[in-house]
Amino acid sequence: MSTKNSDPDVPIRRLDRMLAFTALGIAAASVVCFFAIIIGTALGMNQYAFGEGVWPIVAAIPYWGLPVAFLMIIALLTMSFIRKGRASSRS
Repeated sequence: MSTKNSDPDVPIRRLDRMLAFTALGIAAASVVCFFAIIIGTALGMNQYAFGEGVWPIVAAIPYWGLPVAFLMIIALLTMSFIRKGRASSRS
């Protein structure tokens, strides 16, 4: 058996936690707003009703939030792989 640890113990930084929880929050808000639009449409709202009040913001959150959350998760994974690679090369 090998005594070398193949998975180095890398500490989790504050930036990693912040990226993870922010991406999760943005994605969750996007999904909630997406379902709000679906429910509003099912209840009979038309295109003009979605153009007034808070609905333009509700429509913009999934439009911009999901891609931003995806990019944040990709950045988090990239930083994690780089950090683990550096930690394993030092060992």
